[in-house]
Amino acid sequence: MVFLLLHGVNSSYFTFLKYAIIAHPLIVIFIRMKKYFVLLLAIIAVTIIFQVDVFAMEDVEADVESSYLISYATVALEYIVSFLASILFFQVFGFPLLVLWLVAGGLFFTIKLGFINIRLFLHAVDVIRGKYSSGDEPGEVSHFQALVAAVSATVGLGNIAGVAIAVSLGGPGAVIWMVIAGFFGMSTKFAEVTLGQKYRRIDEKGNVSGGAFHYLKDGLAEMNMPVLGKVLAVIFAIFCIGGSLGGGNLFQANQTVSILTNTFDTLNSLDWVISVFLAVSVGIVLIGGIKRIAIVAEGVVPLMAFIYVGASIIVLIANADKIPAAFGIMFTDAFSGSAVGGGIIGAIIAGFKRAAFSNEAGLGSAPIAHAAARTNEPVREGCVALLEPFLDTMVICFMSGIVITVTGVYADNPEGKISGVMLTSNAFATVIDWFPVVLSVAVALFAYSTMITWSYYGAKAWEYLFGSTRIEIFHFIFCSMTFFGGVIDDIGLVVDFSDLLILSMAIPNLIGLYCMSGMIKAELEKYMTKLKAGEFKRYDS
Repeated sequence: MVFLLLHGVNSSYFTFLKYAIIAHPLIVIFIRMKKYFVLLLAIIAVTIIFQVDVFAMEDVEADVESSYLISYATVALEYIVSFLASILFFQVFGFPLLVLWLVAGGLFFTIKLGFINIRLFLHAVDVIRGKYSSGDEPGEVSHFQALVAAVSATVGLGNIAGVAIAVSLGGPGAVIWMVIAGFFGMSTKFAEVTLGQKYRRIDEKGNVSGGAFHYLKDGLAEMNMPVLGKVLAVIFAIFCIGGSLGGGNLFQANQTVSILTNTFDTLNSLDWVISVFLAVSVGIVLIGGIKRIAIVAEGVVPLMAFIYVGASIIVLIANADKIPAAFGIMFTDAFSGSAVGGGIIGAIIAGFKRAAFSNEAGLGSAPIAHAAARTNEPVREGCVALLEPFLDTMVICFMSGIVITVTGVYADNPEGKISGVMLTSNAFATVIDWFPVVLSVAVALFAYSTMITWSYYGAKAWEYLFGSTRIEIFHFIFCSMTFFGGVIDDIGLVVDFSDLLILSMAIPNLIGLYCMSGMIKAELEKYMTKLKAGEFKRYDS
């Protein structure tokens, strides 16, 4: 049947549809993706049709409803996670290797660049306000649009579900370590985005292509290390595709479906319907590229931030008398060694791991979005990028952490049975019982913006490896993972899979950044000299 769907429909039929109902966006994306989108719908249909009451398999724990396809997918994820975790989460002095790798990168660039995260913070604010932009510079989007596009990938469920997971695993003290990781991550973000701008490529049509795969290949070639550069670029592109499917997609869809089905009784048994809707909604935007993503993000990101932060402030006002004690618990838990899940080590690991997942500093993802910014100065866009970990981790993640701590819901969950977004939802519900509805809206917006931005990241990595002629294959894979993420129930498995794929990007990226750290510092010093001399024209009107 699937074979007939894929091969039995001739091109004239698609042409007729294209011109007959071109105004309908769902039909447009169906036409653009043709057989790949048909295959996605066929897979979804098979998954729904073959529902069984109990699926007996020793590696899979099925609930009331499962399906053969979903169960096999779960088993496959378990094997992948087990294999990758044995390598990437190898313990060094009690810390996972990848966590130490990211922490070392943040410390190195903060010291190497003279605490750039503090020195150019206010300048970065001026840049996104347009005080150094004429609008005529090469690129596709403004500094602000590039920032919100990148922030839409970082400000997501890592800020809501991720913080709750950190508190469940490492206690309230893990939030303090998230903030510390965010502070140092600002410097790493500056370094990678500066290089992303320096080595971006603009074709004759004005389309921009940038990212770690370009600066790893071209930058290291300039330093007489072309072979290393090519190898690291390919490895990064492969990991980037994996990261886009895992942390940028699977986790987002999973937690979105989780909170919607738990908040609204009418959706309780319709997880597959929500998953289909998410998959199609993401597909509609991702074929439009960075310009459409930036336009969507420019409207969605400020709105979702306003909703979430506003709701958090209301919770804190209602618990104002408990805030000093909550701060005390968080700091005591972070440094006294009394944190759950391994004492102070457990708090540090949980905090740093979730911070890396949330703000993505050092992963090499943000340079893809920032490369499209209109500017002639790579360092200037690097300054804009350092605001991301500040907004993402030091503001929004901390807001989530203090809400969970001040309401005490973490203490009512000693065995960690409630985790992820539902723990945050319970915290909001302690003030007003309908607050979880507000959170559900925020979660849906957070997750959607994250998925569409990460789809762009993955698409650029795919283009680097395979060219743009078969980009529909990636679109199909991405939309399929959106669907599967929504119908898989094991949050622990989803989190581990997402962590491994997205954090692995830091390995090739940071190797390249270390090698080019002298170049980054030279670019910064040159920019600072011009800035202090007043050589950059300001547009203050």
